[in-house]
Amino acid sequence: MSAVDGNPSFRASAISLGLRANWRQFALLVLINAFVGGMVGIERTVVPLIGSEEFGIASTTLVVSFIVSFGVVKAFANLVSGHLADVWGRKRVLILGWLVGLPVPFMIMWAPSWGWIVAANALLGVNQGLAWSMTVIMKVDLVGPKSRGLAVGLNESAGYLAVGVTAFLTGYLAAEYGLRPVPIYLGVGYAIAGALLSILLVRDTRDHVRLEIGDSPREAAAIGFWEVFALTSFRDRNLFAASQAGLVNNLNDGMSWGIFPLFFAAFGLGVERIGILKAVYPATWGILQIATGPLSDRWGRKGLIVAGMWVQAAGLFLTAATREFEFWLIGSLLLGLGTAMVYPSLIAAVSDASHPSWRARSLSVYRFWRDLGYAIGALSAGVIADIFGLSWAIGTIAALTFLSGLIAALLMRGSQPESRRTNDK
Repeated sequence: MSAVDGNPSFRASAISLGLRANWRQFALLVLINAFVGGMVGIERTVVPLIGSEEFGIASTTLVVSFIVSFGVVKAFANLVSGHLADVWGRKRVLILGWLVGLPVPFMIMWAPSWGWIVAANALLGVNQGLAWSMTVIMKVDLVGPKSRGLAVGLNESAGYLAVGVTAFLTGYLAAEYGLRPVPIYLGVGYAIAGALLSILLVRDTRDHVRLEIGDSPREAAAIGFWEVFALTSFRDRNLFAASQAGLVNNLNDGMSWGIFPLFFAAFGLGVERIGILKAVYPATWGILQIATGPLSDRWGRKGLIVAGMWVQAAGLFLTAATREFEFWLIGSLLLGLGTAMVYPSLIAAVSDASHPSWRARSLSVYRFWRDLGYAIGALSAGVIADIFGLSWAIGTIAALTFLSGLIAALLMRGSQPESRRTNDK
């Protein structure tokens, strides 16, 4: 038992909640999550093209199989990450995520067959499920209940801005030097830097959770994992609305990851311009979360979630219906704007509805459903594209995205951050 655990008065004086009190660790976690996002960014532009051009894969469903493996594995890694964080500690799970991710860029660079790419993405799913989950959970631990939207907004902003910047850089490098290996060198740097910073500088945040539990007006209920799973998945209407919206959000993201490069290339767009379109969406998503996260603290979560899903749907419909770069660029901007409205608001909404004692597990269940959307979106879009064409795949996912926003509008209560509520429910 540490001195902090054994002496509550010492813990209270040494540990405090809030961004100002914990800004050094918070900033470090923002940087680390940028490296986590960069690991996904190395794949956004070039990997679907590696499948179609280097390995000669004609089936869209087979090309997007790497996203299916990524999504399924990441979903289950998310599901166990909260429990592991409570049992082992946040830092250990973060380090484990990076150790699993270290081989990924090397496997992509040297893959002799498509099966290696699929296997690399399974490892990437573990890396993202553990490492990204921990950066989210640890930031929420550090800031306490008053600034969850801000914390999540900054975290997701760093991660997805890195996705966008890396997608652009890999597109540029691929146009200059080919699809492999040069664009993937970025991933080697991200993996090494993320692992070293996590091992050497990150501190665990479980003491911050203990402090928040002591200050919480809500009593902790002694509930197990499966009860948390049921609450988050379907029993609590706010948590259900958030989980289905998260799933559909990443369903359309998984579709865009695999289908957009093939769709744009089918109309003669070069890899560098594809890289621009693939970068605009996550970069817009990343930058705007700096604003939308704090706005959800002030305005509440529901309005941003519903409107964001409908803005996403508009961007997808525009992309499917047009054949010019300028309209595709507007569609990508709309998709990024809508996702920026939705992403931090959903995570903050789940945190609002969860007690600190089981918040990590609830977030893990939400992220399980959300990231299962990658696999469902890529697989369903691939099948639709093979049967009806790429435009139909994009349009179908757009309709599902609009429907998800309608479900959130009907079921979700007008949630406010915990600091602005007098009652939990």
